[in-house]
Amino acid sequence: MGHRYRADDRFYKGTRYMDELEATGEKLACEVFGADWATLRPLSGHMADMTMVSTLTKPGGSILTVNPADGGYPGLSDQAGYPTFVNVRNLYFPFDSERMNIDVDKARGLIEDEKPSLVVFGQSFFLFPHPVKELASACSSAGSRVAFDGSHVLGLIAGGKFQKPLEEGAELLLGSTHKSLFGPQGGIIVGMSGAEADVKGRQFPGLVDNAHWNRVAALAWALDEARRVGEKYATQVIANSKALAKGLNEGGVPVKCEDYGFTESHQVFLDIQDQKEIESLTQRLEDANIIVDHGIRIGTCEATRRGMKAKDMEHVAELIVRVYKGEEPAKARREATRIRRQFNRILYT
Repeated sequence: MGHRYRADDRFYKGTRYMDELEATGEKLACEVFGADWATLRPLSGHMADMTMVSTLTKPGGSILTVNPADGGYPGLSDQAGYPTFVNVRNLYFPFDSERMNIDVDKARGLIEDEKPSLVVFGQSFFLFPHPVKELASACSSAGSRVAFDGSHVLGLIAGGKFQKPLEEGAELLLGSTHKSLFGPQGGIIVGMSGAEADVKGRQFPGLVDNAHWNRVAALAWALDEARRVGEKYATQVIANSKALAKGLNEGGVPVKCEDYGFTESHQVFLDIQDQKEIESLTQRLEDANIIVDHGIRIGTCEATRRGMKAKDMEHVAELIVRVYKGEEPAKARREATRIRRQFNRILYT
């Protein structure tokens, strides 16, 4: 399927298994996410976002998102993001940086005053569920369409352990399929019936032409795994994140949002502001075979799929603490490699 086309008008012959595959994958997506319809065709989460903005806004309209400075997605910002290419004005949620979440009261006032064309919940630095339910009525009164970019937390949503955006007032749930949702790199859009004609009905051929059907096959498989064992997986991911954050904090590494339980997702944030310190620490961790980003964001998805539990996260936290406090990375690397070799079977499959 990696080099074949199919088309809705049956222009290409011999594609019936691909037709069945797409129907099966869409049915699974609807079941997993509680949606009325789905499309698995977007080649990336960003292309899913582009489809959303292109179909639910018009030039001169506005989009309300989390500011990249607060952990929002740059691809939906006015900092060279997609809205700038289609003459859509950016607005940003009032944000509580201590709680790492949207300020509900201020956001409600902004929505009432500005009446954005599109309100998009979700962010890249994502610790806690967003207040979709709390702001849904304000969005409705303002005539704003509502979407949820779940790129980073899609696997937790699939497992029913983060939040349920489509039940809380969002018309669309979309995002990347290769982060906490353990699928192939790519994108997905699911939604409620009121948005189907506007989004799925208009995606072809101007926004999405031929999909990569080998990727769609892999995504359908991942969705079936999420349907069968997603709840167990998501529960363990969050437990592992909490254990990791607790272990780091107790070891003297500054962790964001201690007063709020650290995290309700797969992510843990280190509360380090100095860029030179961030660069030094992330490089020393990499030298120790412990991979993080410049957030500093630490995720537990892959470790969980490998079979690690909370007690193993305590061991990982200990290694990070040792590197943070100045231990030679080569020494920690030997221990990290030893730990990793104990987990060679992929679980939740």
